[in-house]
This record gives sequence, C-alpha cells and structure tokens, in this order.
Amino acid sequence: MKSFSPNNLLFSGAIAITVIFASIYGFLIWWWQINSYLLLVYIAVIIIFCISYIVFQFILKRYIYDRIRPIYKNIHNLKVPKETKKNNHIDLNQDIIEKVNEDVSEWADQHNKEIEELKKMEIYRREFLGNVSHELKTPIFNVQGYILTLLGGALKDPKVNREYLEKTEQNIDRMIHIIKDLEIISHLESGEIDLNITMFDIVALSREVFDFLEIKAKRRNIRLDFHKSLDSGSQVFVMADREKIRQVLTNLVENSINYGNYGGRTKLSFYDMDENILCEVSDNGIGIESKDMPRLFERFYRVDKSRSRNQGGSGLGLAIVKHIIESHKQTIHVRTSPGVGSTFSFTLKKG
Repeated sequence: MKSFSPNNLLFSGAIAITVIFASIYGFLIWWWQINSYLLLVYIAVIIIFCISYIVFQFILKRYIYDRIRPIYKNIHNLKVPKETKKNNHIDLNQDIIEKVNEDVSEWADQHNKEIEELKKMEIYRREFLGNVSHELKTPIFNVQGYILTLLGGALKDPKVNREYLEKTEQNIDRMIHIIKDLEIISHLESGEIDLNITMFDIVALSREVFDFLEIKAKRRNIRLDFHKSLDSGSQVFVMADREKIRQVLTNLVENSINYGNYGGRTKLSFYDMDENILCEVSDNGIGIESKDMPRLFERFYRVDKSRSRNQGGSGLGLAIVKHIIESHKQTIHVRTSPGVGSTFSFTLKKG
C-alpha cells in the first residue's frame, strides 16, 4: 500500500469534502429550487458537519493505525505482561500522540537504566573473575613451590620436610575455605538454602563463638567481651536460623580480630528494639575509610589487602553476612571512624 504523509492525507480529505459539499449543495438547489433558502443552509451545514467528521475521523484513524499504532503496539507489548496483552487497545479519545511520546520516553529511560545495570554487572563480573583467580592462584603456587622443593631433595631433610608439608596443608585449607564460602554465597544468592527458624538465646550462642575464636584472639592479645549490661546469667531470645546467625557472629568477630589492633578489644551488645533485637559487634581497630564503605560487602573486596590475606581470610565473610541477614528480612549497617574502630549492627526478630 502506498505511503501518504499527514499533509497529503489532509489535502485529499479537504478536496473530498469540497467535492461532496458542492455536489450536495447543487443537488439541494435543484431539489428545492431555492424555495426554502434558510432551511437549505441549515440542512447543508448539518450534512457537511457530519460528513466532515466522518471523513476526518477516517483520515486520523488511517494515519494513527497505519503509522503510529505499530510503534505504540511494539513498545506497549514490551512493557505489558503477556497475560494482559490481549486487552491491548488504543483509545482514540486520548491524545494518542502525547501518549506515544510518554510511552517512548518511559521505555527509553527504562532501557537506559537496564543498559547501565548490565554495564555495572559486566564490570563486576570481570572483577569477580579476576579476584577468584587471584585468591586461588596464590595458595596454588605456594603449594606447587613447597611440593617441588620437597621433590627436589628437601623431603629427606628432617629440618624442612615437615615444615613445608604443614605450610602446604595451610594453603590447601585456605583454598578449601574459599571454595566453601563461594558455595555458601552461591546458595544464598539463588535462594536454595531454607532457613530453620527457631527461638534461641543469642547471648549463649555468642559465648560459643567467643570460645571458638578465643585462641585466635589471644594471639593478638585481643579481649572478647560483652556490653556491661550483660552479666553471666543474661539471656536474649531471638527468632532466626541459629546456625546461620552463628556464621554471622563468627565472621564479624573474626573480622574484628583480623583488623583489630594488638591489645585491643571486641565487644558484643544487644538492645531491645520493640519487635526486634539490635545486635552490635564493635571494636577499637583500624576503622574503615569512607572510600571503602560503598564496596564493603562486595565479594573479595578487602579494606587492607595485605593484612586480611596474612590472616587467611577469604574476602567473602562480609558478603556472606549481608546475604544471611537479608535472607532473614533484616538489615545490617556499619558505623566506623578511621583509627577509632568500627561497629557492625544488625537486627533480628525478637523471640
């Protein structure tokens, strides 16, 4: 079908109306022989109005449906869910041009945002792959070096053979730790882990975490204690997955030990917040710079790379903490000051 511009269509419509008007007017003059001139004018006006309305409606419908409707329909179909597409219809009583303009602008903004998100995800993917490669490369090369040294003759030297085997074991443990943490994060992000929500005493759980990390804390002469409001018989009950919260507390306390100052302290506090319990893990360590805050919970992101690697961290601890807390429909926040210390706080439903 031949394509017409709006001006061509309107011009054709005007010619059509003129011809029709002239024909009807001539017919009426011939029919009534100008006996009722005023009535003739009224009738001509009404007829021409009706015909003009029908003709221009046809022109606009043809222009809208043949030119604008396919564009509008394609964009609208991208926005409307499949189950509602059957009701897709253009209402000619609306300002269709303005409607199309709004939808196109909205569609463009939405896709620009999606493109930006995809670009960020691509950058994140490249960084993640690079970080995984780097984290695994170091222990693998260490293991390779120790084994080659042993095979080169050091295996028969009692002064170094056991030492190298123990260092090999340490690096293997580090790789296992990284892989286990990656597996945990993968399950958490995909929603494959079901939470076993029970009521338990989080103070008692915290004491178990302190006992587990006591030796590591003593190596750095770091004191592990509770807020002064909590005594030996204090109990605070929450509703959560006990083992997942154990991992949260372990990661946060271990993180405070790794980044704490020698001779420092790590303190746990619990506050009643009506429906929730606010849990805080604070230390007087090195603190966190403001530039590091936006990426603090990213996988493999390290505030002090050399210190955390020397301590054997996987770089996934805080990412796991964030996912676990969010899976409980709660939030985690950080207050920090460089050289003063940091406080990680999160909420759990009161038991």
